[in-house]
Amino acid sequence: MPSSGLLSLDGILEGGGYPEKSAILIIGPPGIGKEALCYLHAKAGVDEGAMCLYMTTLSMREIVEDERSFGIDATRQSAVWMAREGGQEKPDLKDLARLKKQVETFLIQNQNRKIRIVADILSPILMLNPADTAYGFVDWLLTEAKQHDTVLVATLEEGMQPVQAQVAMQRLFDGVIELTFHKT
Repeated sequence: MPSSGLLSLDGILEGGGYPEKSAILIIGPPGIGKEALCYLHAKAGVDEGAMCLYMTTLSMREIVEDERSFGIDATRQSAVWMAREGGQEKPDLKDLARLKKQVETFLIQNQNRKIRIVADILSPILMLNPADTAYGFVDWLLTEAKQHDTVLVATLEEGMQPVQAQVAMQRLFDGVIELTFHKT
């Protein structure tokens, strides 16, 4: 099983990590640490020799600062970054056909390797596109990823879309990690 990058999470997950060829959705409110789990997922993949595709609306400068705040060594040199600024490519979340082509190209170029994908883009895709188009893209992404030796982790910002959209997204994924704040 590929490590999640977080030993305590691996201990909770059956088998000690994410299942091979799986898609995991991380849901939670802003600021709870969804991105930290994504950074750890990418870093663990790079450490295991996998190729990593990281899709985000953040800039590389923001990512480096964010990784440092979580105590994570920067993975920017070892991954293909689709970021707002500073990455190898820029994701256009309104042009899902182009985004599909970018992902397809990455998967084909790395078809003989283990792959990790981080999709920190689902909430904006749902906001910027008609629901059926957004769901179609996510369904395609998950199906395509499973055709390859890929573990995909995606994030969904709680409260940015109707509850039924969140539930529909959850049904597409193999597993869901829901992060919540608890009062002590």
